[in-house]
Amino acid sequence: MSLTRRLLLAASLATGLTSFAAGALAQPKEIRIDFATYNPVSLVLKDKGFLEKELEKDGIKVRWVQSLGSNKALEFLNAGSIDFGSTAGAAALIGKINGNPIKSIYVYSRPEWTALVTRRDTGIAKVEDLKGKRVAVTRGTDPHIFLVRALQEAKLTEKDVKLVLLQHPDGRTALERGDVDAWAGLDPLMAAAEVESGAQLFYRNAGANTWGVLNVSEAFAKENPALVKRVLKAYEEARAYSLANPAELKKTLVTYTKLPETVIERQLERTELTHSTIGQPQVDTILAAGLALQQAGVITPETDVKAAVDSLIDRSFATASR
Repeated sequence: MSLTRRLLLAASLATGLTSFAAGALAQPKEIRIDFATYNPVSLVLKDKGFLEKELEKDGIKVRWVQSLGSNKALEFLNAGSIDFGSTAGAAALIGKINGNPIKSIYVYSRPEWTALVTRRDTGIAKVEDLKGKRVAVTRGTDPHIFLVRALQEAKLTEKDVKLVLLQHPDGRTALERGDVDAWAGLDPLMAAAEVESGAQLFYRNAGANTWGVLNVSEAFAKENPALVKRVLKAYEEARAYSLANPAELKKTLVTYTKLPETVIERQLERTELTHSTIGQPQVDTILAAGLALQQAGVITPETDVKAAVDSLIDRSFATASR
C-alpha cells in the first residue's frame, strides 16, 4: 500500500472515530425534569422512580426541579435549567408566542384546576362584582388566562380590577388574610382554601381550563428524540399506575403537598387522568384560549395564533394510549 493510501485510510479512520466519539458524547448524562403539585402524574413518576429505572442502564441520571406554576416551568425551560416542564396548554402557548423555544408533547391531565375564589364576607358573587377589587393572580399561568377570559365575558378588562401579582401559595394566603378580595386559584391550594377556610368558588368554567401538558425544549427534542420517547414511556407508566392505584395516588399527593386527605380528594375530583396523547382536542382548546386572549389584548393583533399553536404542538412523540 502506498504512503498516500495509508495516510488517506488513517485520516478516514480518525474521522470515523471522531464522529463516533462526538455521537457518544452527544447523549446527555442527566435529564432535568420538573415535578409539580398541579401535575399528580409527575409526583408518582418521581416517587416510584420509573424514569430512573428506564435510564439507569445507560448511566443517565435524573434531576428533579419543582415548578410552583406554569410561569416557573416556562422560566426554567427558557433558561435551559430543565429539559421537560409541566404547564397548562394556554400558558405554553403564551410562552411560545413570547419566544420560548418549546414543544408540547404529552397530556398529563384534563383538569378543572382553576376558578375565581373569594371569601364569604366580600359580597362578591359574580365576575362583574370584581370591578375595582383587588385580585391575586400569578401572571402567565392558566389561572391568569382564566381570569382574563372571565373578565372579557363580563365586559371587563384587567384595567377594571387591581391585580396583585403573587405566586399561587401567596395568593391563597393573601385572600385568607384579607389583603385581596379575590384570587385566581389553582389546585390543590384552591381545594385547601375551600375545605380549610370556607373559600367560595364564585366563578367556574371547566371548559376554559386548558389541558395539563408536558413540554420539552426544542433543542433537547431535536438532539435526543429517542430519549424523549423514553421519558414519555415512563410518564405513561406513572399515569397507568395512578389510575390503577387511586389510594396510592392520593397518598403521594398528601406526602408532597402536606395537605389533608380531604383537600386532595377535592383536587382529584376535578382531575381527569384518562388522556395522554396530544392532538386535536388540545389544539382546539388552546387555540380557543389564544384567540380569546388576543381579543382581550393580551396577545397582539398581528400574532398568527393558529400558526403559533401548530408550532407548539408536536404529535410526533405521541404515545400509543388515549
